[in-house]
Amino acid sequence: MRKDRIGFAMTGSYCTFKSVFEALVALRDEFEDITPIMSENVYSTDSRFGTAAEFKKKAEEICGKKVINSITAAEPIGPRGLLDLLIIAPCTGNTIAKIANGITDSSVTMAAKAHLRNDRPVLIAVSTNDGLSANAGNIGSLMNRKNIYFVPFGQDDCVNKPTSLTAKFELINEAAKAALDGKQLQPIIM
Repeated sequence: MRKDRIGFAMTGSYCTFKSVFEALVALRDEFEDITPIMSENVYSTDSRFGTAAEFKKKAEEICGKKVINSITAAEPIGPRGLLDLLIIAPCTGNTIAKIANGITDSSVTMAAKAHLRNDRPVLIAVSTNDGLSANAGNIGSLMNRKNIYFVPFGQDDCVNKPTSLTAKFELINEAAKAALDGKQLQPIIM
């Protein structure tokens, strides 16, 4: 088991949660210290994919820790140097845009800001319907930033959703190890 301290932050792409939780279990099998973080929406919103209570319970059972779910709870991540790697999976277009533009108004964006101040890696697992339209510039901007890495991604339904991008969640473990070594797992676009 690796000793690296991992933060695992979830934002509201609920349709990917089954794959994301599978990736979290695989991550837990490799890393012993994982802190779950949820956006306020994920923490409190039920969807057709499950209830907020179910998501919270599942994350806490997998990680063995309470979920961080507020700006004030996420802020100490930076000053206390609590993490070696922050993974945001899934990372919605909304969250990508906020991180790209320095907006810190949620538990997840605060976790990213606080963690980046320590010159440590953030790994983003994209899940957005506008990745090849409105959010393309934000993704490009983040690709050019120090300490930002991406789980390889691609179009998830090029016929019905031609601008939609989704990470290959099964590559989170491999991408996490690469990010901890200061490397981007290649190819980024699959």
